[in-house]
Amino acid sequence: MKRPFFFILGFFGAGGIFFFTVFSREAPFRTEWSHVFAREEKIVRESPDPGGRSGESESSTSKGKSVEENSESPEELPPASPLSFESREHATEFRPLRKEGISDLEVPSAHASIVMDAESGIVLQEKQAHTRRQIASLTKLMTAMITVERISDLDQPVTIDGEVMRTAGTRVGCPRSGFCNGVRLQEGEHITVRNLLKAALMNSANDAALALAKHVAGSPEAFVEIMNARARSIGLQNTNFCTPSGLEPEGREAECYSSAFDVARIASRALQYDILWELARTPKETISSVDGRYAHEIFNTDQLLGTFPDLVGAKTGFTPLAGYSLLAVSFDPTREHRVVSVVLNDPERWSSVKRMFAWAFESHYWR
Repeated sequence: MKRPFFFILGFFGAGGIFFFTVFSREAPFRTEWSHVFAREEKIVRESPDPGGRSGESESSTSKGKSVEENSESPEELPPASPLSFESREHATEFRPLRKEGISDLEVPSAHASIVMDAESGIVLQEKQAHTRRQIASLTKLMTAMITVERISDLDQPVTIDGEVMRTAGTRVGCPRSGFCNGVRLQEGEHITVRNLLKAALMNSANDAALALAKHVAGSPEAFVEIMNARARSIGLQNTNFCTPSGLEPEGREAECYSSAFDVARIASRALQYDILWELARTPKETISSVDGRYAHEIFNTDQLLGTFPDLVGAKTGFTPLAGYSLLAVSFDPTREHRVVSVVLNDPERWSSVKRMFAWAFESHYWR
């Protein structure tokens, strides 16, 4: 009688230990993810959208000045986990590990920089990555991401109005502020969302970004509310947007900021939308109004195109206050892993980013 008793006891005892071990290892992971999913879904669903639409859903001041880190911040959220992405697809089994004997990377020309593994969120290198700074047209990646999240049909026509026509800085037909050598958008012109996304991502056109914002939300102010709610939903602690284009409103410059870390998180999130990177990689294109009456030649500001074979895409940014900034995403040589590099206020931004990618892929392996 004793042997069956001990056999049964041993069976249940082992089973109980096994169950407890599995439960105790898995439960924190499930709890963390359910919290992130629920918070993100709730915020996105409740974001203001006065336009009622839904779908899948450069002022001149001293250069390089950053906002004090103790300035008033956006709504505080719990500290973000490195794995607090919005999809289980991002919960990768692979993590970058640094090879032995590898030194930290220095990016001396950048005021702030970061190298981040896109899938895991692990930071491989950083310098002042959480310091609040102006990011200029890097803002347009967030504008484009919100657009494709809320507009399912990218061939929807958008009407260009007088407010869009009065936009300052780089515009369609004006590749640099004050220099116009092409056909500008025209008041009353109808042009598709897709073509405006091309202008905003390729040529960094401020008027295109504003037109998209008004189409999505009815006004730039309402769209900015959506942008900041979206930033909070993905756990961005040091970001506050002021405009859809990244232009800093005169007298309110200190209110407009993000950080290298937050920009890298936005880029990682935007990787869910292949269309954004397909458009961002287009070297040049002629976009037309819906009726074919107006044609606008668009060139890409990305100097990595054609020279960096594993490039996923890039976005440039410049205002006198923000300086020259750049975000870029690249595959590793196996094309199985993606890394985001960001430099803020870096006059050597193109060479810096190339060095950052080379260091990341030579110094790490994924396991």
